[in-house]
Amino acid sequence: MRQLLIPLLLLFSITSFGQSDPDRRLVQFSGVVVTGDSLEPVPFTSILTKGSYRGTISDVYGYFSFVAQAGDTVEFAAVGFKRGNYIIPDSLKESKYSMIHVLTPDTVLLRPLDVYPWPSKEQFREAFLALNVSDDEYQRVLKHLNSAEAIQRMENLPPDAGLAAHYQASLDNTRIYNQGMAPSINLFNPIAWAQFVQAWKAGSFKKQ
Repeated sequence: MRQLLIPLLLLFSITSFGQSDPDRRLVQFSGVVVTGDSLEPVPFTSILTKGSYRGTISDVYGYFSFVAQAGDTVEFAAVGFKRGNYIIPDSLKESKYSMIHVLTPDTVLLRPLDVYPWPSKEQFREAFLALNVSDDEYQRVLKHLNSAEAIQRMENLPPDAGLAAHYQASLDNTRIYNQGMAPSINLFNPIAWAQFVQAWKAGSFKKQ
């Protein structure tokens, strides 16, 4: 057991030393991630130091801040943008460093795809030919297509309030326009002609 424990401790020490170099200074690395075309912030950008697990995620304003080491290569990754890298200068005189990182949009054009509920045209043809329309539905369709019944339903519809108000306003405008003048001839009045035809069909002009 002791022989196995010693190599594991040595391996752990070597790995820890490789991930964090004590000779390099720690730097408070901060900045803002923006787009290259409009300089708008890129929220929730993944910011990681290559070769280690150090990093962070930018907030809704694209701002980030974490502790890194001078000389680290920082990778920026966001959905819809190309990955970008930045090397922290190793000649810094201060323990903090700020920058603005620009990401380039990465547009991927996909071919149009039509989705159908049938795998092929042959299966669609078979499903269409095998469709069984009941007589009740067929009769219902014919009933709705009956022009005489449709006209009757239109005649039985209640008058529309908007049309009635518009018609009354037109009559008032005509009366105001003809006020103080000889009454106009309704020979070319389409409403008067419609009322005449309706009365003639109703038999109002027949001899009593």
